[in-house]
Amino acid sequence: MTTTNTTVLKIMNVFFWIVFIGLCIKTGALLVSLFVSLFVNPAGAKNLYMGLDLSNVQTYSQSYYVHLASLIIALNGLKAFIAYLVVKIFLKFDLSKPFNHDITALINTISHVALGAGIVAMIGSGSSDWLMKRGHVVPINWGGGEILFFAGVIYIIAIVFQKGTELQTENDLTV
Repeated sequence: MTTTNTTVLKIMNVFFWIVFIGLCIKTGALLVSLFVSLFVNPAGAKNLYMGLDLSNVQTYSQSYYVHLASLIIALNGLKAFIAYLVVKIFLKFDLSKPFNHDITALINTISHVALGAGIVAMIGSGSSDWLMKRGHVVPINWGGGEILFFAGVIYIIAIVFQKGTELQTENDLTV
């Protein structure tokens, strides 16, 4: 392993830790903001998190507001979980033997979680479209198609890693 590869992997590890922590903070802030807007101050829906305004949805229907906010929280939680799984990959990754069962299982799990995130995003997008047809502004770009594309790519990588793990295990047994 060259020094450049080691440096890049260390930088990526730090980057994914930052992403993981940031997504955890965002998810927690959204969750706390939802509870505050529901039980303490309904005006909190005007600024759930960094300018996210769902107050018109809340005035239209409390249940739609909870539904939409829950989907936002679930999507961000799933993104945080994907970042956590990537951090776990960095903890178990060995460039001299990159194909092992732990890494393969983690990549497979990432593809399944990404599929779930894509489904949540598509449900959220459908709900937002439904609300917009009724004249309520929903300022959210769900990105469901992109997330589903990401899930498909990761699934293909998981299959390649599974085959690589089988070949590496077979090679280790023959030596």
